[in-house]
Amino acid sequence: MKGRVLIIDDEAEIRRNLTFGLTQEDYSVVTCPDGISAIHELNQSRIKGLAYDYLITDIFMPDIDGLKILKVIKNQYPDLPVLVITGFGDERLMMTALSENNTGFLNKPFEIPDLVQALEELTPGKTATDSASDTVDDGMRESVSAYLTVKITDSENSMEIFDKLYSMPGIQSCDAVRGDFDVILLAQAESTDGIEKVFSSVKAIDGIQVLSMSQVERPKLDRDVDQFMDTYQKAIQQETRPGGRRQPGSMSYIIVDIDPDSVQQIFTTVFFIDEVVVCDVIDNGTKLVGMITGQGAVGKTPRIVEKLSQIEGVLRVREARVIKLIDD
Repeated sequence: MKGRVLIIDDEAEIRRNLTFGLTQEDYSVVTCPDGISAIHELNQSRIKGLAYDYLITDIFMPDIDGLKILKVIKNQYPDLPVLVITGFGDERLMMTALSENNTGFLNKPFEIPDLVQALEELTPGKTATDSASDTVDDGMRESVSAYLTVKITDSENSMEIFDKLYSMPGIQSCDAVRGDFDVILLAQAESTDGIEKVFSSVKAIDGIQVLSMSQVERPKLDRDVDQFMDTYQKAIQQETRPGGRRQPGSMSYIIVDIDPDSVQQIFTTVFFIDEVVVCDVIDNGTKLVGMITGQGAVGKTPRIVEKLSQIEGVLRVREARVIKLIDD
């Protein structure tokens, strides 16, 4: 046998054709339709002591795009040869993929001999069966956070009220928005009692009505998915998003009502969308609150809102566009 191959592609016909072709060429093949199932497969194979010799991944998939999978897998399994395949490739995508060590790139459509040749051009390697990912952070938060939505009832003093909210102790961020409410706050404290004190202080301000307070919850994710996302957050987001919550350009909040039984699929899909700056779970897993950047012109529904509305398990998506009142 020439080696074990894991294939990630969302098109069933392509998975069947590649499985048949590579099996004929004396490879052992396992296929996955999306990134999350591939994460599970890699983890289960490691637990069983089974190594993969090659990974073949498409770029455009319904949950996690192949370039993000590539970066995290290279972080976890640096010696694994990876072949990126796509029917929508361009020079930028190719150069991004090839910048990773021991990675090839192949445009669709291709024949099986082309695929075999591309695999054989990669340096032999495999996934480690004693991956260091066994030792992980327990995921406990160092602090407690909560979102508060506020309606300003005293319009004549709205700027003064906003300034008070903005400068309050315990408020990590304060944004004026267009939508069902006027201000959205992110509070942070060392405990739930501390959050309640911030909430009480906000309620005590004259001229406002607090519409809701929702504590941020840790999403209920499978252990290996949680590990994968933690690796991505540490290895990738710190490189690309050094500014934390704030990014250049226009910003919006999104409030996504979801089926709590689908929280893992929806949360991971939203988490890996490029325009999403932050994504949190609230209200017993029934809602996501996110901050997005780079939306289109005023009056036009952002592409991300349309994309989110099409995800299975998403019930409603609302947008609250940020109004810049204070220079950070």
